[in-house]
Amino acid sequence: MTELNEKSLNTLEYRKITEQLAAHAVCEDAKELARGLMPVTSLTEVMLRLTETEDAVKLAGKKGSPGFAEIRSVDTALKRADKGAALSLRELLDVAYILKTTRRLQEYMDDNMNGLSIKELFSGLEADRFVEGKIDSAIISEEEVSDNASPALASIRRKISRSLENAREVLQRLIRSQQNHKYLQEPIITMRGDRYVVPVKSEYRSEIPGLVHDTSGSGSTLFVEPMPVVEANNELRMLRAEEQKEIERILFELSSDVSNITEKIRKDYTIIVRLDFIFSKAKYAYAIKATRPIMNDKGIIDLRRSRHPLIDPAKVVPTNISLGGDYTTLVITGPNTGGKTVTLKTIGLLTLMAEAGLFVPCADESRLSVFDNVFCDIGDEQSIEQSLSTFSSHMTNIVKIINEVDRDSLVLFDELGAGTDPVEGATLAISILERVKAFGAKTAATTHYAELKVYALKTPGVENASCEFDVETLKPTYKLLIGIPGKSNAFAISSKLGLDDDIISRARSLIGSESLRFEEVLSDLEAKRQAMEKQRDEAEHMKTEIARMKSEIEEQRKKFDLSREKEIEKARNEAKRVLASSKRFYENMVSELEDIRRQKEKEDFESRLNSAKKSLKAGIKQLDDTIDPVENKEDDYKLPRALRVGDVVRFKKLNKEADVLTLPDDKGDITVRAGLIKTKVNISDVVLVEKERVTVNGAGMKSLRSTSSKIDRDVTLELDLRGKMVDESEIEIDSFLDGAVMNGLSTVTIIHGKGTGALRAGVHSYLKGHPHVRSFRLGVYGEGESGVTIVELK
Repeated sequence: MTELNEKSLNTLEYRKITEQLAAHAVCEDAKELARGLMPVTSLTEVMLRLTETEDAVKLAGKKGSPGFAEIRSVDTALKRADKGAALSLRELLDVAYILKTTRRLQEYMDDNMNGLSIKELFSGLEADRFVEGKIDSAIISEEEVSDNASPALASIRRKISRSLENAREVLQRLIRSQQNHKYLQEPIITMRGDRYVVPVKSEYRSEIPGLVHDTSGSGSTLFVEPMPVVEANNELRMLRAEEQKEIERILFELSSDVSNITEKIRKDYTIIVRLDFIFSKAKYAYAIKATRPIMNDKGIIDLRRSRHPLIDPAKVVPTNISLGGDYTTLVITGPNTGGKTVTLKTIGLLTLMAEAGLFVPCADESRLSVFDNVFCDIGDEQSIEQSLSTFSSHMTNIVKIINEVDRDSLVLFDELGAGTDPVEGATLAISILERVKAFGAKTAATTHYAELKVYALKTPGVENASCEFDVETLKPTYKLLIGIPGKSNAFAISSKLGLDDDIISRARSLIGSESLRFEEVLSDLEAKRQAMEKQRDEAEHMKTEIARMKSEIEEQRKKFDLSREKEIEKARNEAKRVLASSKRFYENMVSELEDIRRQKEKEDFESRLNSAKKSLKAGIKQLDDTIDPVENKEDDYKLPRALRVGDVVRFKKLNKEADVLTLPDDKGDITVRAGLIKTKVNISDVVLVEKERVTVNGAGMKSLRSTSSKIDRDVTLELDLRGKMVDESEIEIDSFLDGAVMNGLSTVTIIHGKGTGALRAGVHSYLKGHPHVRSFRLGVYGEGESGVTIVELK
């Protein structure tokens, strides 16, 4: 990288981006990769990097980012293991962390990765559960080895525990002894080195036989190891030596296991660091709400709602920027603090980010180009040490740029030509832009000079742009307006701030007439632009509102279609039920009339015939009510006869049935009972309920007779279908369920037997679509089990 490009990285604050990226990585080496990330100039390489980032963004969006542990490099430890050295507990734990992270990343991999570029990285991971498990079970922390590390270690530690207990018991007896209290400085047990001792007063040294291991500073206390515990302490020392020896053996064994897979561990570590770095790019993209730009190598930049990533998201104003298509040079004008410099930095920084393989904070379909060089002259470059003025410093930088610029360069000039005489500065700025344009470079330059606005208007391939400024509020809007030169707001701002009108008028008179006309044209253009902007916003709002209304209408249409289908299906089921009911009624009447015909010689023939006529009439009325429900006729309804105590009526408005308890009074009010509730109601508000049910007479013939809603004694709770065919059973089931519903039953039993299961399957199939059935199930133990079906009615 050239000195100028390195300078551009610093000027555009690219290093701050890589620091933010590093904060999203987990392991230190991945952070270093992020900090060292540099832009590249190959379109192919840029596309590969962006695809890598995009794959990680997709996976993180679907599954969340994989869990990366804070693993460390173990290369030094692996080299020692290869030479047969025993690794430390810390080093072995670091190896285990790498193996564990490898296993978790393998578990993260699934079919969702098919076609992703980073799948190859995941596929290159090689976990080793055996070594990972051995280290995990053997090492608790970097200071402690587990008892589970080996049976020998567990045995030694049990012996140590017993020896400690024995030694403490001896010492406890010694210090609890009343005889010894006067010999001890304090009745406590302490340690010197790895030996248990008690504090003995120096004058009673001979009273507590043992070995002296230490003396207090004053010499008044001796720390004595009593003779009875010397042997126990010696045994403890031997056992601890054995323990240490066994730990060293375990560490050598684990280190040997590690040495067998060092290449695998190195490879896993490299892949983990790489994946951590790649997913840090995805996390950063989510953090700054960035998207993948469409890349090219033609110098075309088209940023939509772009935002500078280092500006507070709550304060940054998205802006559209384009360069390199119809024009190669962009001249940006506008007031100070209006956002001109931010615009330049946004162009340059987003270009560098994209070349590094990072997503950029802008809207979808934004385009950026790969450039061989990004040159910039931004900010005050005055150098006291070199005795350079601001102008001289800028010009020194510009000379270097012109010496290196070519057609594959992006050049950014801030306040080009400033710092010297305005006339000379403006003409010099135009000449510099012409030279850079002649090289074919893509250039964006900010300026205050009106001459550059005219130059941009007259010169093909050069375009004006301005940073919008609200004169009313005296605040910039930070919007970049392509194709519109910035208007000088000095007079308007001065007037708003209270400068005397005479002074402003005098200033105007000192300006040439052409400059005034130019400013007036700009003012007129700006007014028209703002009006068109307002109309466009209103049209956009209307478009959005129309789209919303269209969506609502479409949603309502879908709901209507769904409701219509449901109603059609409901009507279809109801028609099937009516048809089945009509069929049963017909069959019952044929059976009844056939029975009457055979008994026409009997004395009660006439009464039976009249009864059949009444039944026929009632049945026809019931079918008529089914097809044309009484709810639609109840406004003109009249009781067919006088009410009697015990009749069942239904409230018109509540659609709930009740029993008649008293006859109508003078006002037509009756007392009824609905469940546990008694109430008064007028007869004009009720409908007489006359239900029909099927009974079996003594001769085994079916007949229809009137009944109330109360359960008759003839009603049965079971229907036995054993030995019948499925078609025959359906008719009986329908009749049985009708009778059960009319008599207020909530649960009934259908007996079909176990057999081959064909009858049971037919019964269940028929029950599924029956309008009276809420649910059904097979019987349990005590109910008949799978030989019966328990039906819950609606």
